[in-house]
Amino acid sequence: MSRIIFDIETIGTDFDALDLPQQEYLLKYAETEEEAEAVKDSLGLYPLTGEIVTIGLMNPDTLKGVIYFQAPGKGISPFEEDGVQYETGTEKEILEKFWDVIKSYTQFVTFNGRAFDCPFILIRSAMHKLRPTRELMPNRYNGPHIDLLDQLTFYGATRRRFSLDMWCRALGIKSPKDEGIAGQDVKRFFQEGHYADIARYCARDLLATRELLLRWENYVKFKPGPAS
Repeated sequence: MSRIIFDIETIGTDFDALDLPQQEYLLKYAETEEEAEAVKDSLGLYPLTGEIVTIGLMNPDTLKGVIYFQAPGKGISPFEEDGVQYETGTEKEILEKFWDVIKSYTQFVTFNGRAFDCPFILIRSAMHKLRPTRELMPNRYNGPHIDLLDQLTFYGATRRRFSLDMWCRALGIKSPKDEGIAGQDVKRFFQEGHYADIARYCARDLLATRELLLRWENYVKFKPGPAS
């Protein structure tokens, strides 16, 4: 069986660039200045008000991977680090490359992909008139998509859904945030032109997800033994 882990990094659009009806809709329930700022800071969480700046894919069994990332205005040639290829493109181009890669794998793995990565990719692809090459939202319980957040919370049976960073720290896995960048920093890094740093952060997310996958497979997932 071939399998691949994937992850995306996103940024929100500039709030002031939205037209007035969009701004009014988004701020409809914001009653204070702090609530309005929180709405503006969350635009990167939604495909209607954000965009994908990086998509990473990694084979958990070979550790080979590829990171596609936006780097507007910078002529960054493709390069490789630690078995991972890095290539630049527009959002449409990196989505096209993602769909070309993902179609070859029988199983895919994410952390919170069902609630975030997969819907985000599908909607942004539709905006660029790109057709999916495979089903990203299959049956939740026995399909080809292993969403580790689903698995580790037993499909919502536990009360709280912790972040990837929290899971890594609790299980002794190197956190992708250990090298000075976290999800909330991506927009600032992008505005400052640190595109390759965002790409490398995505690669660390993939490695952390791979370690979490192995921990789940070996110590959480039930494997029936031989009958006694």
